[in-house]
Amino acid sequence: MAAPVVLALGGSLLRPEESERHAWLSALADTLSRCKTPVGIVVGGGAPAREAIELAKPVVDDVAALDEIGIAATRLNASIVAQVLQGAGIDVCIGIPSDVSSAARGLDNHSVVVMGGTRPGHTTDNVAIRLAIEAGATRCLIATNVSHVYDSDPRGNPNASSIESMTLSELQEIVGPPVHGAAGGSGVIDPIGVQAAIDHKLPLAVLDGREIERISNALAGKSFIGTQVEVD
Repeated sequence: MAAPVVLALGGSLLRPEESERHAWLSALADTLSRCKTPVGIVVGGGAPAREAIELAKPVVDDVAALDEIGIAATRLNASIVAQVLQGAGIDVCIGIPSDVSSAARGLDNHSVVVMGGTRPGHTTDNVAIRLAIEAGATRCLIATNVSHVYDSDPRGNPNASSIESMTLSELQEIVGPPVHGAAGGSGVIDPIGVQAAIDHKLPLAVLDGREIERISNALAGKSFIGTQVEVD
């Protein structure tokens, strides 16, 4: 069996304001049905996770406990994606793995494995990168609601420039040191995950997951609009 690819789907992609969700999920299923390699999918929690964490913060001051709330949201989103793919006739591993080792074993026998978060301190970006390492994946694709990695935060800097190609060490300079941030935080890629990619020489890519054609091309190894992050 060919080496798998791992795809991190930002939870924002399931929000109604980002896309017509039913059409997007249908297109995702169509793309995966044509994929010639196994695909591990890790789904983020998005706004529902952040909203739930904010609701709990006034009475819960334990970061790990807040992380657990976010993890529950990621697994709910993962269940939605898995059920849609199964309904489209795709060979999806039954159940939502709670650790990367189980998910990697699932990729030995199934076309697709879908999971969410695993444990406190690990964002879903980090989980996706660790799954890619564990499964011997060729690359980890980070599909989110931005088109590229930028040299600064485009939300605060209208003059931020997108980057087409960079190295893992250059990405680490942008995302910062490998430390765990506040529960419910968001960034282009988790810095702890970037450090793991550096340590294991795993190429990454960042692309706008709202555009299914970009996901399709990236999964097929074709040219796509986004940022290629290569090993130094």
